[in-house]
Amino acid sequence: MTRLLIQALCIRRGDRVLVPTLDLAVTSGELLHVRGANGSGKTTLLEMLAGLRPAEGIRREPEDMPLHWIGHRNALASHLSPIENLQFWCGVNGVDAAGVVPALERMRLPPAARRRPVRMLSAGQKRRSALARLLLVQRPLWLLDEPLDGLDRDGIAILGELLSAHVRAGGLVVMTSHQALPANLPSVREIELGRGMM
Repeated sequence: MTRLLIQALCIRRGDRVLVPTLDLAVTSGELLHVRGANGSGKTTLLEMLAGLRPAEGIRREPEDMPLHWIGHRNALASHLSPIENLQFWCGVNGVDAAGVVPALERMRLPPAARRRPVRMLSAGQKRRSALARLLLVQRPLWLLDEPLDGLDRDGIAILGELLSAHVRAGGLVVMTSHQALPANLPSVREIELGRGMM
């Protein structure tokens, strides 16, 4: 079993304490939906879980559990196409780039959009391109910051299918969203930062 344990975690931004202490565990086969008002610490929490901000009180079991981190800015070079962006990502991460086009097909990114510079794409097309990383290599922990932003109904349905398959296969997901989650997701648990759960 894989687990993500959070014990007495203090979430702060600069000198400001957003959440004085947070305790929870996310286990294999579970999706944790983190909610809260703007500025409540949702993105900061995900960045801490991803190791992008220093934090004490976070433990992964196993310790070297691989993860996918997709932030709300997509991390796509604007002058490169989605194909080029994902090929570069594969090279940096030691992943076979043969899966790039099939991943973009699965995300239903139109063929012409796959070869255009990212700066020419719609917000939804950029989001689909970023989320295609989830299909390029299997990693048990997914950390997703507002993954529904910019997606139309079809894009949300595709992401719902990916999330469901990942959780049913024993994966862990921690995600933020101001929007309602796709319907029929399995094993969803919700917390709201700033609502008496610390």
